[in-house]
This record gives sequence, structure tokens and C-alpha cells, in this order.
Amino acid sequence: MTVRLHWFLPTGGDGRTLVDRHAYASNETGATRKVSGVRAPDIEYLAQIAKAAEQLGFEAVLTPTGTWCEDAWLTTVALAQHTERLKFLVAFRPGLISPTLAAQMAATYQRLTRGRLLLNVVTGGDSAEQRRFGDRLDHDQRYARTDEFLSVVRGVWRGQPYDHDGVHYQVEGGLTALPPDPVPQLFFGGSSPAAGPVAARHADVYLTWGEPPAQVKEKIDWIRSLAEREGRTVRFGIRLHTISRDSSAEAWATANRLLDDLDADTVAAAQQALGRSESVGQRRMLALHGGSREALEIHPNLWAGVGLVRGGAGTALVGSHAEVANLIEEYHALGVEHFVLSGYPHLEEAYWFGEGVIPELAARGLLEGTSVAGGAPLLVAGGR
Repeated sequence: MTVRLHWFLPTGGDGRTLVDRHAYASNETGATRKVSGVRAPDIEYLAQIAKAAEQLGFEAVLTPTGTWCEDAWLTTVALAQHTERLKFLVAFRPGLISPTLAAQMAATYQRLTRGRLLLNVVTGGDSAEQRRFGDRLDHDQRYARTDEFLSVVRGVWRGQPYDHDGVHYQVEGGLTALPPDPVPQLFFGGSSPAAGPVAARHADVYLTWGEPPAQVKEKIDWIRSLAEREGRTVRFGIRLHTISRDSSAEAWATANRLLDDLDADTVAAAQQALGRSESVGQRRMLALHGGSREALEIHPNLWAGVGLVRGGAGTALVGSHAEVANLIEEYHALGVEHFVLSGYPHLEEAYWFGEGVIPELAARGLLEGTSVAGGAPLLVAGGR
């Protein structure tokens, strides 16, 4: 098992700060205005990141879903025209569209991009966010619906009429006339008791946020045991930020600069908002730092500072290129294969990681499609 590296597309805007400022904000008249210090997620900027990721050797880029970002399907199919090999890990929310339509969209996407689609299933942990899209189910009901949704999607992909009579979906003769080739891999995350069995039944890759290795091992053991009961094998991935520099001191100085941009009121407001989330994974992220700036290095070279003000992935790999590679190797030894990474700003941090850490990983024999000659790695950007 080799390490498989992926990057992130900031379709909600990018910048040099952790403060969650969006590229555009409403003023009192209801119009939009440009927000200072934020890079708008226009196609030109996102194409720069996608091209950099492809050139540096990342296999895919994750595109988020939600109110504050561009639509992942439309954005990534446009970016496919600017790249050649890069895959797109498209996040989507089951329940907002028909599962048969989702299966058809994925099949079309695979043909248009010649097999460059991966799917990240986001069930949703915030009822307020879900209600914006017309979804009023509670947390556990959403996972039950996701279970049915993915059953229909996989059934329809077989290319034969498929029937499903469930609580949330009733499908008669569901069919994708031209099934996707290859069938997209399904990435799935969730830390609650309701999420685990769904992951075990449907996920190709179980994706966790960046908790310390001991806690990640507990999750891996949990999902692996559930999958064994289903007669399945699940692979594992982790979602992390990264701050990698030529020296450890430089990396920590960058992390501290990001902290300097956060005042107490900003942190308190973010923590209050994040604390309302129903997501068990989000609560686990918050527990890593407790809203305090003290003791944010929760494991050697694992920093919880991002989670002070941002939801979702709240930890970062911080250190010299070798130190970051060491921690990746530690997670890899637990069974983590896929590393979905990001940094602020995403364009510059892709280069720091790609030019610093990827050669370290290649020299250790952890990357497929790389070889070392004369001390310099030859990077081959391979698809998954």
C-alpha cells in the first residue's frame, strides 16, 4: 500500500488567513461587494491550483459542497478542460437530488472526463445548513437516507433495471443506460454510531479528519470490524491541512502568524457557531483544543489551530518537510492510504508540499510511480 496524495480546491475563496471571510459578502442593500484580502474562487484562480496540483503529482483534488462555495459538479467539470490527468473528488449531499439522477450524472461525468471522477459523500451534520436546501430530516435519519441513496446508486450503476422500496426512496426500474466506466470510488466520512454501518456497507474509502494517530487507529479498527461483518474491505483516508517549510522553525512561525490574525472575539464567535453542529466528527475536532490557544500541538507536528475558527478539518501537519513526511508515514503505518491535504493559501502551500514533502516520501518508497535517481525524485502524476 502506497501513499496517495490529494489536494483541495477552495471554491469558497482563498487567502492568507484562517478567518473564514468569503470572497463576496452582502451589504445592507442586498448587493455584493468584494471582501479585502480574499482571492475570489473564479475559474482562472481555481485552474491555477488544479494545474499546480497535477504538475506536482497529486492524484486528485477535493471540491467541497455547501452554501458558501461554488457547485462542485459544475466547477470541476469546467476545470477538467484545463487539466489532463487530475481527478476530481466531488463532494455532494445525498437526498438533495434523486439517486437515479445522481448515478446518471456520475456516469456522464466519467465519459466527459475519461474516468476522472471520485465521489465524496457528505451526509451533513448541521440541520440549519440542510434546511437551506429544503432538507428537514434529523441527523440519524439523514444517515438512514444515505444508506438507501447509495444502495440505489450502486444498483442503478449495474446497467440493469433496479427496484428499491424503502422508507426514503421508491424506485421502479432505475437504470443508467450507459454505466460509468470505471465506477467512481466512494469516499465517506462520519464518526457517529449512525454513520459507521453506512460506511461499512458502501464506502470504498473511509475518510476521517486529522485526529492524533491513536484516535485515528480507533476509528480504523471500528470501521474495519463493521466492514468485515458486511463481507467487505474498506480503505482509509485522512483530511488534513499542511504547513511545510525548509525548517521546523519556519513552519511554526507561519502557524503562529496565522494565529496572530485571530482575536479573542473571532475565536469565541466561531467556537459558539461550531458548537451548534450535530456532527460527532465536528465535536471531536473541537475537543482537541477546547477553544484555547494553549497546547495546540496535540501530537508531535500535529497542530489544532485551524479548528479554532474553521469547521471541518481542524488540524494541520506542521514542521520541516522531513517532519511532515514522518507524521504521514506514522498515519500510513496505521493503514491510512489517502491523504487529502490543503493549506492557506492553497496555491502556495501546494508548492511547499509538492516541492518539499513529496520528494521526501518518494525517497522513502512511499509513492507509486516515483523513482529516485541521483538523489532527485522523478514525479509522475498518476491517476487513481
